[in-house]
Amino acid sequence: MSHAGGLMLTETVRASGLGQALSAALAPWRPGRAVHDPGKVLCDLALSAALGGDCLADVSLLRAEPAVFGRVASDPTVSRTVDRLAGDADRALKAIDAARAVARARVWELAGTHAPHAGISGDDPLVVDLDATLVTAHSEKEKADRTWKK
Repeated sequence: MSHAGGLMLTETVRASGLGQALSAALAPWRPGRAVHDPGKVLCDLALSAALGGDCLADVSLLRAEPAVFGRVASDPTVSRTVDRLAGDADRALKAIDAARAVARARVWELAGTHAPHAGISGDDPLVVDLDATLVTAHSEKEKADRTWKK
């Protein structure tokens, strides 16, 4: 995804209220004198993953564009934030899930009659048609031959 897509995601976080909800939900994990909010750090990690990052240090993708993504925590701050959240992972995950639920409800409220669940009732149920194709993702290397290293 390009940085333009990152801007779209940033605006989605803002419009949905996800950033605010995460900030409120993760307030217990914010040290007293902290400059960076744990909710913003998590949003930045998610944005960096969407932009192609695959490790905590990849938040540098965002740090390079402060006009688009705002202030982004340093790598050590990101690492300490993740460590603090991991220290009480069950409670942190529940807080994150609650924040996501708040944001999801806000999005459905904004969608109004365009929301997927608008007008759904017992008489007019929502039908979800799932289809799947099995794809082998792991192989025991049947009929494998030796490599050049033997």
